Amino acid sequence: MSEESLNITEIWTRTTAEIRGKVSDSDYSSWFSRLRFDGEKNGCVTLNVPSAFFRDGFESKYRTLVESTLTEISGRPMTVKLVIKKDTDTSRTAPAAAAPARDTADRSKDQKPVREKKNSSDCQLNPAYTFDSFVPGENSNFAYSAAMAIAKNPGSVYNPCLLYGGVGLGKTHLLQSIGNYIQQNSNIKIMYVTTENFTNDFIQSINDKTQSQFQKKYRKVSVLLMDDIQFLQKKEGIQSELFNTFNDLYDTGRQIVFTSDRPVEELRDISDRLRSRFERGLCIDIQPPDYETRIAILKAKCAEKNFTISSDVLEYIAKNISSNVRALESCITKLIAYSTLLNKDISLETAKEQLKQIINSNNDTSGITIDFIIRSTAAYFNVSPFDIKGKSRGQSIIIPRQIAMYLCRTLTDYSTNEIASEFGGKNHTTVIYYVQKVSSLIQAEDPDTMNTVTKLTNLIKQESKRN
Repeated sequence: MSEESLNITEIWTRTTAEIRGKVSDSDYSSWFSRLRFDGEKNGCVTLNVPSAFFRDGFESKYRTLVESTLTEISGRPMTVKLVIKKDTDTSRTAPAAAAPARDTADRSKDQKPVREKKNSSDCQLNPAYTFDSFVPGENSNFAYSAAMAIAKNPGSVYNPCLLYGGVGLGKTHLLQSIGNYIQQNSNIKIMYVTTENFTNDFIQSINDKTQSQFQKKYRKVSVLLMDDIQFLQKKEGIQSELFNTFNDLYDTGRQIVFTSDRPVEELRDISDRLRSRFERGLCIDIQPPDYETRIAILKAKCAEKNFTISSDVLEYIAKNISSNVRALESCITKLIAYSTLLNKDISLETAKEQLKQIINSNNDTSGITIDFIIRSTAAYFNVSPFDIKGKSRGQSIIIPRQIAMYLCRTLTDYSTNEIASEFGGKNHTTVIYYVQKVSSLIQAEDPDTMNTVTKLTNLIKQESKRN
């Protein structure tokens, strides 16, 4: 077939196939699998993209490559137009980059009755937690790409994998996205379980004398997805059982993915042998989303609910809730419910009144959190946030740690116990001592301490307003 006789769909299909050979699998999964071809007019190809963040990132990374490849294959000048649109019409995705070549050969295997696919898992996955409904940003691109790669090739890459980060940042969403993707595309047996449920199952098996059934349940799966492993702390019997389960799965090449609210080195009262298992694979930190990503998340949630909220209201929410994606979604849910039930429009004043409790309860009115203070202090002193939260007692770490604790106590409403917990589980008396020490230096008008605290306080307040 000559180049001139190719129709635009064939040109786009050839283009994606050509690009697939030029970029890594993770980049292809992160970027090209989320494009949707939407036609061509006068040499301009329209591609639908899921968010403004995605659009801007794709333009800077791959727009030139796509346009040059389209031009080369079509034999005429071609340009690309990126349009933000969450397209759920699967009938239009056939020519899109989302359909990898292997699907053609394996599709007959994948097209099993729905009943069989449901039986491939003994767990309750939330169908809303999918890769399509997750909005990646600079804070979560790495985690999103790794989760997608795991879902496409379980047991082959990044095994084991640990996703960690603060509350409400999308760890559970990505974990269950892996499970949902595998369920939809294969019949291998998966298990999603919270650490709490794993613990309850284990205790019940002891009471019922059914340990062998418990072991069979968790060791006969091909993929184990376990949420919130920080709750394993101080539970020696559960840790021993998980250690043996881990070994059984890992030694036979089966996939294991965990989530935690902190990195492995900050997990207390975990046996060394189990800790070494967690550290064996890929560990990825998920950070709070930046302002642009928060706006994209809010817009995606509105689109999902088929509801329009003005940009000034979205901007107000994004500026006042900076570290919890779940809280962002709660705001949208409440505004939609208010508008629907009372048949009222959502003005900025209405939003401020209705969301006051959510914003205040999340301690995000000023955008200042313990994690934000730690990272700002670490950047100021050019040290690692993990060192500040760690056990090092070197002078280059002790001073930033003392000042960070002081700022947490003076700029937030967190208790000394809560602050201690965020600093690697230190004793609250350590926080009290460090806060008093910095306070004494300030009262004594120590110039270095006063200058540092003043600069950092202003910097943190300014940055929190920006975010």
